[in-house]
Amino acid sequence: MSVMKFGDAIQDAIAQNMGKDPRIILIGEDIHAYRMKLFIQFGEERLLATPISESGFLGAAVTASMAGLRPIVDLTLVDFVAVAMDPLINHAAKLEVFSGGKWNAPLVVWAACGGGYGDGGQHEQSLWGWLAHIPGLTVVVPSNPADAGGMMTAAIEHENPVIFLEHKMLADYWLEWMGGSWREAINFNVPAEGIAGPVPKKWAAIPFGKAAIRKEGRDLTIFSVGMGVHRSMEAAAVLDKHQISAGVVDLRSVSPLDVETICSTVAITGNMIVVDEDYRGFGLSAEVAAVALEAGLKFNYRRVCTNGTIPYARHLEEQVLPNTNRILAAVVDLLDTSLPI
Repeated sequence: MSVMKFGDAIQDAIAQNMGKDPRIILIGEDIHAYRMKLFIQFGEERLLATPISESGFLGAAVTASMAGLRPIVDLTLVDFVAVAMDPLINHAAKLEVFSGGKWNAPLVVWAACGGGYGDGGQHEQSLWGWLAHIPGLTVVVPSNPADAGGMMTAAIEHENPVIFLEHKMLADYWLEWMGGSWREAINFNVPAEGIAGPVPKKWAAIPFGKAAIRKEGRDLTIFSVGMGVHRSMEAAAVLDKHQISAGVVDLRSVSPLDVETICSTVAITGNMIVVDEDYRGFGLSAEVAAVALEAGLKFNYRRVCTNGTIPYARHLEEQVLPNTNRILAAVVDLLDTSLPI
């Protein structure tokens, strides 16, 4: 095992897979500069720089995948998927079903997501619930370097489209950009265990739909993905000091969900909190509760989500996005405790 940064783990996994499989290409805007290490290693025949036209190059990647290549589409920010939804949801996601299994689209859509640094509602969204709503799309959101590399490997090997989302507050190259210029005064409060950690020398695929229990708990279970896992762990550490035992489950993939782990952990505690940086309505936070209810479980429930359009102003953004204090407030409300948290 070696220690690697979150962003480096993703690119290392891509490099290992590209070295084994000549069908894998990387396509996107400015990637000769943005992904320089990969460009130096594999050249312009494998890294295809595109115009700023997400619908154009994502559409091209869909047809390339049908023709035998295995494209990784570097979409930069997940917000930009809004201009490329037709080739993604009306073609790639439906191809296998519409063709009766004769065709498929093995491609990865790789995009950064998440906020906490003052970039507003057009650049800080998460959108994993929106994307997971579409049948035929797999959506994954890793929270640490080992999972990032392993899940990217699984995404590359998958025979149908996968949305791979990296939270910007975990990826070192995003932090370098976000921390410059006018953002120098911002305290990013980034979890060290998310940014860097132990990784294997050779990447192996981490199966989709398999959650990881990051902390056992007796009194309640907190579910999340990406950055939310680290905020949940921070809250759980505070709760431990007040003799409240909170378990933390890293779902890792939004679609498919690990229903078995959701149900087994909630059955123990009887209390559920979902920390979801995506929007509150019609998303992951409701789906996690629904699958537990459909299994016949009875439990108390709260959710901590992004409440409305994300503002630019950091003091307002802090009120809208999930954070440790909001998680603690939800626990106090859920357990009806008077502890001074």
